[in-house]
Amino acid sequence: MGCEQWREILSAQLDGEATPEEQGTVAVHLETCAGCRSWLDTAAMVTRRARTQVVTALPDLTDAILAAAPPPRPRRWRTLFTGRAAAVTGLRAALGLLGAVQLVLGLAQIGRAEVAQHLHASGQHLWHESAAWNVAVGAGFLFVALRRTAPSGLLPMLSAFVVTLVLLSVNDLVASQVAVERLVSHGFLVVGYLITVLLARSMRQPGDPSDRQRPERSRWRLRLDEVDKPAPLRLLPPHSAQARHGRDHRRAA
Repeated sequence: MGCEQWREILSAQLDGEATPEEQGTVAVHLETCAGCRSWLDTAAMVTRRARTQVVTALPDLTDAILAAAPPPRPRRWRTLFTGRAAAVTGLRAALGLLGAVQLVLGLAQIGRAEVAQHLHASGQHLWHESAAWNVAVGAGFLFVALRRTAPSGLLPMLSAFVVTLVLLSVNDLVASQVAVERLVSHGFLVVGYLITVLLARSMRQPGDPSDRQRPERSRWRLRLDEVDKPAPLRLLPPHSAQARHGRDHRRAA
């Protein structure tokens, strides 16, 4: 067997494909053939170079990754005192204070028995009804101050109540039928109402019903002035009832 066949076996040995018998016989041949030994050394060196490569230095992407990463979220206690959150927090604190004052005024009005003794039955009930309204408004202010959602649902009732109260207070003031102390107590209510309006506007979200666009108009239309087009003429198949009737008529004739 010539050297070309032995070198094919050596090549298979370098690739790990030679059988144990071939490895044993080629080892015996290498002991007596200097040319095949030289060829094996050269082939082994080429194989190592083909299977290995120089590891190149990779670029450092740490700065780029840190620059592309989102900034860390600020802590909750910091966001409470920055920007819009600080304004909302201040409004809530003020509304909570006004709610407490309004609640105390209503409870004090209920406990003023010495005033209610000089009133007849209807007047005493109106006095108690006014006190109940003050307690309810104070509790409402406290409820809004403790919640995180926009108080838009309370605005219609508060608006009607405040507007009516202001108009009646102006009328009573012109007619000299109200004390100044009573008007001052109404001031807490008006200020609390204004704060509620500000909270409703500042906490409005993009998806709230007030910010949504009008719904699309219905595509259904009632068209009474349009005349329907007549149906196109079509030929009846020969097995239809009319065709059978005509065929039976011709047979009878």
